[in-house]
Formats: sequence, C-alpha cells, structure tokens
Amino acid sequence: MTVYAADCAAEWRLTMKKRITVWLFAAVVAVTVIGCGRNAGVNSEANKFVKSMKIGWNLGNTFDAHSEQNKSDEMAYESEWCGIVTTREMIDAVKAAGFQTIRIPVSWHNHVSSDDSYTISETWLNRVQEAVDYGIANEMHVILNIHHDNGTGYVYPASEYMEQSKAYVKAVWSQIAERFADYDEHLILEGLNEPRLVGTSNEWWLDLGRQECVDAVGCINELNQIFVDTVRASGGNNQKRYLLVPGYAASLQGATNEYFELPEDVKGNKNRILVEVHGYTPYSFALQAPGENGSTDQWNIGDAASTADIDNMMNTLFEKYVQNGIGVVIDEFGARDKNGNIQARTDFAAYYVSAAAKKGITCCWWDNNSFSGGGENFGIFHRASCEFLYPELVEGMMKACE
Repeated sequence: MTVYAADCAAEWRLTMKKRITVWLFAAVVAVTVIGCGRNAGVNSEANKFVKSMKIGWNLGNTFDAHSEQNKSDEMAYESEWCGIVTTREMIDAVKAAGFQTIRIPVSWHNHVSSDDSYTISETWLNRVQEAVDYGIANEMHVILNIHHDNGTGYVYPASEYMEQSKAYVKAVWSQIAERFADYDEHLILEGLNEPRLVGTSNEWWLDLGRQECVDAVGCINELNQIFVDTVRASGGNNQKRYLLVPGYAASLQGATNEYFELPEDVKGNKNRILVEVHGYTPYSFALQAPGENGSTDQWNIGDAASTADIDNMMNTLFEKYVQNGIGVVIDEFGARDKNGNIQARTDFAAYYVSAAAKKGITCCWWDNNSFSGGGENFGIFHRASCEFLYPELVEGMMKACE
C-alpha cells in the first residue's frame, strides 16, 4: 500500500507539472504582452520596482487579529486567529519557496492609548518591527499597513466621521513612519486596507448613483493624501519610499471610478505612489462560500467564464495605470479550498499570476493559515510544520511570474 500511494503521488505530481506547462503556454498566447514602444510608460521606475517584487505572500490573520474589547495580554492577538506565533524560520521557508514579497497586515486599534494621541504600545510596535525584520533579513520586500481599523471610532470614510478618521490616520502613521524611517525601499507602506462603509448595504459594492458612496470615495481620497503627507513629512527614507493606496474597499471599481484620485506626492517624486487592489475573482470560484447559490469549485483555462473576469481586471488596471507609468500591486488574491479542489486552484493561481505579470502587475496570495472546517480556507503554507502543503500551486505561481 505504501509503494502504491507513493507511485500515485509521483504520477499526480508529474501530471500537474504537464498541465501547468500546457496552460502557461496558453496564457502567454491569450494575454497581451506589454509593448515597449507603444506604451513607454510601462518602463517607468515604478513599474520596474513592482516587477522586482515578483510574487508575494500574506501573513494573514496574524497581526491583523482584533476584538471589540482589548485583551489583558495584547501579545495574545498574534496567535488568536492563526493559532501560532510567527517565527524567523517560517519567513525563511517562505523566501526559500521563491516569494520575494511578504505583506504583514496589522490592526492597531487594540494597541493604542484611549486618548486622542492614539499612542501605539511600545511592546506591540517592537513585535511588529521584529516580524518586519524577518522579511528584511531575507532581502524581501515587506508591505506594512493599517488593516482592520475600519470603524466609526477609527477610520470610516464618511464626512460625518472625517475629523476622527483624519486624526487617527495621522497619529498612527506618524508613529509607524518614524519607527521605520531608516529602512530602505524594501519596505513599502500601505495606507489603508479596504476602506469602506462598514455595516451598510454598500459595504462591498460601490453605487455611484448614491451620494453617500460618492462622498465615501472623496473621503478616501482625502485620507490617502493625509497618509502620504504624514509619511513624507517624517523624513529619512520615507521621503522617497514607495507607498500603496487603495480605492473604495480596495476593489477594482474603487480604484478605477471617475471620482477616485491618486494623492499628490512631494516635488521630485515621480510615480512613487502605487495603486493597491484586491481581487478574489471570479467570485463564484475564488471567494464565494460552498453551498451558496452560484458557488463553484471548478475553474478551467479553456472556459471564458473562468478567465474573463481575470483578464478584464488586468486589462483595466493596465490601461488605467501601468501603461501610464503607475505601478499596481494586487496585494490580496487567492482561491479558498472547496472540497479539496487543489487541481482547479493550482490552474487558477498560475493563470492569474501569469495574466497579471504580462500586464506588469505583482500579486500577493492571501494566506490565513486555515486549511479545514467551514471557513475561508486560503492556507497554502502550514506554519507549524514550515511547509507548503500544495507545492504544485506554489510552483505554478513561480513559473508564471518569471
């Protein structure tokens, strides 16, 4: 039985490698290659920088864990959702697998003082810096952000709450920027994560026919500008550091609608502000819960229903930003496990990364260290054992971004 199982596993891996080669060739044919002469902007320093980020991985459900009430031990948040404390060994393994970028989402509101200064706990900031240093020591690009601080008491993109939101963004980013001012350009700061009207019917869908949605976009523009101004004013390498900013909910529509505007940068900086987008698409396959109407666990490169949304996303971002010299990072994407559909997820991941790479866009897989149960199982790297459970999926992404 042992020999038979090993033989089957080896045959399955060989089959998967053949499949990856076949559809990668098809993806190259299907996706328009960036033209050097026709779109000179694609050769901008910003786009070259994004290309150097290669492929990324999210340390999800870790420093971004939060609760309604502060815990007595604030350091318990790190393992509250993911079940394990991050180690240097883990990040070494992620780098060894070929990932050149790590995104470290951080929620801060359970770690700031209750007064208007929003003073960040020194203990928490030290630990976040330690995790950042794991990536920097591996010569990786590291993305650091404000993550689940979405709420009326912290950051909420509505005119009614703007004074509160502006004060929070400025206070928190002043402290983060000061702490990391001497880090080189391997460190990328991301202003906000999925800013949106939490708790409303338009939380995840922007209806520009509604004034509150138009107002939300305007508020996000203003908060992005405060983020940029605050970081630039902190001095050191922050004056020229690449910064990531999102549109509404970090969605494709949020970053490409007529009301969204990129922040102005300081004089002398050209295209040092990058656009952040999240893209779990096609939704029915990548994100929608199994059992819901319309959800599917199948993805096929030969089916337009599988590839159309991905191609449209990459084409739209290329035409709006990349060809104009502005870098784009899809710093969250992935497909949750549905009934063990690893073959479909492998095909999807490599096609997605290939489609993005052909348009000059870098992607970061969302990994929440979740592999079982009825939740959003986006895990690919098993942190306790420091191994990737689906090596073919990782290999496909690596080949796709070469």
